[in-house]
Amino acid sequence: MHAFLIGLQFLTRINIVRQTVWTEEDFGKSVRYFPLVGAVLGCIYGGLAWLLCHFLPSCGINLPHHLTHVFFVALPVLITGGIHCDGFMDTVDGIFSGRDRERMLEIMKDSCTGAFAVVAFVLLMLFEFGAISDLPVEKLPVALFVMPIISRMMMVLTIALYPYARKEGMGKSFRGYTSKPVLAVVMLYGMAMVVPWGITAMAALLVAFLFTIFFCNYVTKILGGVTGDVYGAVTTLCELVVLVVFTCNIPF
Repeated sequence: MHAFLIGLQFLTRINIVRQTVWTEEDFGKSVRYFPLVGAVLGCIYGGLAWLLCHFLPSCGINLPHHLTHVFFVALPVLITGGIHCDGFMDTVDGIFSGRDRERMLEIMKDSCTGAFAVVAFVLLMLFEFGAISDLPVEKLPVALFVMPIISRMMMVLTIALYPYARKEGMGKSFRGYTSKPVLAVVMLYGMAMVVPWGITAMAALLVAFLFTIFFCNYVTKILGGVTGDVYGAVTTLCELVVLVVFTCNIPF
């Protein structure tokens, strides 16, 4: 429970037990609970989707569609404090800087935000808005529920399978405590939370897995491994991947 609460507090703005002192071991052991953190977020996202798009309309209260969709795009950023978006932007700044490996890593660590990051983040938000707008209303609660679970599963996959590119860093604490057996347990209980929601959810999990392998292989070729920023980028991009899969009309 202690490790789960640390993961919940680190990855979100939800503070059940206020704790400000974390050890490297605390960070490392929290990784195995990341999909459970995703399930907490999924309950919030999916529950609000059901409330705003199903329950209120059944009571004769119809909210503006576009504003509701903007709310669902902004909600993950607000509840997570934008931690994964920050990693995504830093990754884009570094990877597309056209510099050598060491300079890329420096750029990713720099607190300043570059033009590549701003453009990429705007495009990411537009794609998410488009995907949510194209989702049939009956699929929206399920899509928003499994989205954070699958994306956190892929983050653990990245941590476990790919070398850490820096000599030091917060992400290295995660890497040191995430063994292959831990990954196996995470994938099994993560699948147990996703599979019952149907073929589209399973397809989203498969596509997110393939995307993660492709993306992390690409980054590893450039940086010689991944970083904490890449963990955030994988999480954010996989959320978009899940939404896109749910917009597809799977005939079986």
